[in-house]
Amino acid sequence: MTHDLEGKVALVTGGSRGLGRETVLAFARAGADVVIASRDGDSCAALAEVVREETGRRALPVATHVGRWADLDALVDAAYGELGRVDVLVNNAGMSPLYDDVADVSEALWHKVIDVNLTGPFRLTAAIGRRMADGDGGSIINVSSVASVRPTSDVIPYAAAKAGLNALTEGFSRAFGPSVRVNAILAGTFLTDISTHWDMDAFEQDAKAFALQRGAQPEEIVGTMLYLATDASSYTTGALLRVDGGHTHPPR
Repeated sequence: MTHDLEGKVALVTGGSRGLGRETVLAFARAGADVVIASRDGDSCAALAEVVREETGRRALPVATHVGRWADLDALVDAAYGELGRVDVLVNNAGMSPLYDDVADVSEALWHKVIDVNLTGPFRLTAAIGRRMADGDGGSIINVSSVASVRPTSDVIPYAAAKAGLNALTEGFSRAFGPSVRVNAILAGTFLTDISTHWDMDAFEQDAKAFALQRGAQPEEIVGTMLYLATDASSYTTGALLRVDGGHTHPPR
């Protein structure tokens, strides 16, 4: 699959670390030019340099707050202005702040979670998906979560936003079909840099309930991303694809 994205342009939000970083690198290695968007402009720029040196592909870093529509409009303008097109959009940016009790969730926290996980992907998909549909088509990949279908008490705002993202996935697949495919990855537990703050003993105990009995490494998202981004998934749209190691942990 080395050249499956040759000549394509891919835009990845939350692209400077974790699953986003692995996706950016995989797409560039598969031949795509990449737009790397996240709030951390320095990290975007650093990854863009890695992409250029390692793959020779064009890489455009854009500091972007996904929860702000004006930032997203500027991101779209930059991507099309610099690279001329977007063939693959990955709505990967997300956040799930901790709280002690659901009754303590503030209005500000609620809106922040909804803005980043749901409102931002809506705006970006609407803007880029319309251009794709009016042009040569494309693929849009939303990074949802197993929490959207198996919510636990400690991630209720996040789970609600991701459930909304699942609905956007199916709705946009109809709005922009047949030339644009829109799919979602329901991600399970990936051991990104965020996991360094976890109680790993407690997690490993919980993970015994998974079919694979472990968390995933970030690079384990790459196969699914390449499948959904390329013609390998030419008859797949509106799909909610679980990549969760057989996550069967009951809600608590």
